Amino acid sequence: MKVAVLDKTGKDTGRKIELSKDVFGIEPSKHAVYLDVKQYLANQRQGTHKAKERAEIVGSTRKIKKQKGTGTARAGSIKSPIFKGGGRVFGPRPRNYSFKLNKNLKRLARRSALTMKANNKAIVVIEDLQMDAPKTKDFTSVLKSLGLEDKKSLFVLGESNNNVYLSSRNLKRTEVVSNSQLSTYQIMNANSIVLFEGSLEGIEQNLSK
Repeated sequence: MKVAVLDKTGKDTGRKIELSKDVFGIEPSKHAVYLDVKQYLANQRQGTHKAKERAEIVGSTRKIKKQKGTGTARAGSIKSPIFKGGGRVFGPRPRNYSFKLNKNLKRLARRSALTMKANNKAIVVIEDLQMDAPKTKDFTSVLKSLGLEDKKSLFVLGESNNNVYLSSRNLKRTEVVSNSQLSTYQIMNANSIVLFEGSLEGIEQNLSK
């Protein structure tokens, strides 16, 4: 698959670059994408939720009324779950939500996600961007020239570039990552994927193994 290379103003440079079929042209596995996204979201959960159960409530254990003759159900401790202020039945406990996926499945998921975006023509390749200093205004102008100012976009760098990262940090709909940090969730969550020309080699090396 050949894609035109754009400059930072959104104009065609006249050059085209070949996207690897092994990364951008496979038969996508939706289940692999689902599992990788599920793992990403599970890993974001702190799992610190906790509710007090009957044994943890502070209160008297005295039997609150006699067993028979009241015309109502028998009742024991005021800490019983049926009373206001009592313990909670089967309440949440602290737990770890993370689970393991093997590397090959995660690699397949990322290739599948990139293929889906390529099939939907949601991948743009631009020349490497050089910035002398962090400046959000300059990065915003790049977004406008690409028509992405109102869309969720993911920019993928060939190598970490602190100036580009800091320039985009205040923009809610934009995320900048290096090719080694690319995740399936980030790919699927973005409306458009903007690949810097220098990132393609690293992406193909990481995902073709």
